[in-house]
Amino acid sequence: MHIVIMGCGRVGAALAAELDAMGHSVAVVDRTVDSFRRLGPSFSGTTITGVGFDRDTLQRAGIESAHAFAAVSSGDNSNIIAARVARETYNVEKVVARIYDPKRAEIYERLGIPTVATVAWSTGQMLRRLLPQELNEEWRDPSGTVALAQCEVNPGWIGTRIRDVGRRTDTRIAFLTRYGEGLLPQPETVLQEGDLLHVIVRVEDRDVVSKTLAEPPTTQEARK
Repeated sequence: MHIVIMGCGRVGAALAAELDAMGHSVAVVDRTVDSFRRLGPSFSGTTITGVGFDRDTLQRAGIESAHAFAAVSSGDNSNIIAARVARETYNVEKVVARIYDPKRAEIYERLGIPTVATVAWSTGQMLRRLLPQELNEEWRDPSGTVALAQCEVNPGWIGTRIRDVGRRTDTRIAFLTRYGEGLLPQPETVLQEGDLLHVIVRVEDRDVVSKTLAEPPTTQEARK
């Protein structure tokens, strides 16, 4: 694949280096030549100095034959303009923009432009480590109806089958993290100590599901 990246900051450089190491054709666009030093001597892709949403600059980067475009500069406006040009003018199949403002990210998602909301993502990562018993979102659909969330469960759930966890919480268990590795569970898979649940949940039901998983199932049964 040929991939164009706008922005050679830490994220852009790391992304470019990773894609280059995987064997993809990579072109990196940035306003300043000094930024390309972050790519390191092993980078075999192309570097283009210029404005990332300028058509001449994009064409020099090979946008017309690009399979994907990533806008990861430090400016929200620049990223979204460049992403729209890549998608609407050059019909690039896969386009993503990094956005610092979470509210803007939601708007652009609804316009069909995939975004990575840096602040929201970082906040979510911190919450998962500070509040392990909370239901913390990893992803939400553009309409804000359904979310993928991570949660540790009360020890009382250990030994419960995945199908029973889903039934009691009215969620779908997407996968587990067990000993640091992802696991696609079967209905008969049994929860073990230390497992992290990744559940598909209706956003409006988040608090109820979080409370349910924070308590042992025996306590809930006793209330009925």
